[in-house]
Amino acid sequence: MPSIAENIAQIENGLKSGTRLIAVTKTKPKEMLMEAYQAGSKLFGENKVQEMAAKYEALPKDIEWHMIGHLQTNKVKYMAPFVSLVHSVDSLKLLKEINKEAIRNNRVIKCLLQIFIADEETKFGLSEEEAAEILKSEELRSYNSVRIIGLMGMASNTDDETKIRSEFRGLKNLFESFKQFESGRVEMKELSMGMSGDYLIAVEEGSTLVRVGSAIFGSR
Repeated sequence: MPSIAENIAQIENGLKSGTRLIAVTKTKPKEMLMEAYQAGSKLFGENKVQEMAAKYEALPKDIEWHMIGHLQTNKVKYMAPFVSLVHSVDSLKLLKEINKEAIRNNRVIKCLLQIFIADEETKFGLSEEEAAEILKSEELRSYNSVRIIGLMGMASNTDDETKIRSEFRGLKNLFESFKQFESGRVEMKELSMGMSGDYLIAVEEGSTLVRVGSAIFGSR
């Protein structure tokens, strides 16, 4: 069995310059996170706020914490003091709450809009039209403490590489077209796509952040 450090090295060797690896640490014990940290990994992704907050308290403070799971408005306050990037913004209501808690913590919180690109009903995300509405909205202009810095999407859970590639390519095209909305609040610079099973395709299609868990830590 290769070690966590060996897995991280192998994945990073397959990334293009400008693409960063987020180690998806959900459900993993702190000892495994420290192994990843000692191997040079400083970007950790969690999908539950309380678990992320507990790990933040226990681990080195130079780790960047990324919220990659579905986020409820009533949980925002627990991560607002420290979260580095929220990947999973899927409503204006959620942005409003993130802005409110960012103000309370005297921070500006960076966010990605989660776009629905898969063929599965279970995945969260905005349609292209809903995302454009948010980016154009007057309300967003009044949120001084959030910045939208890109998009996130999850491809269909399938072995059909052509389908996965086409979903990622569609998201990259949307990302490029949304540059028309850039302003003080919006800058399209991060594209979060690709997980353990499909990150190499995502990298080829222009991902800047890949979210990899089982390929680093082994399956649960």
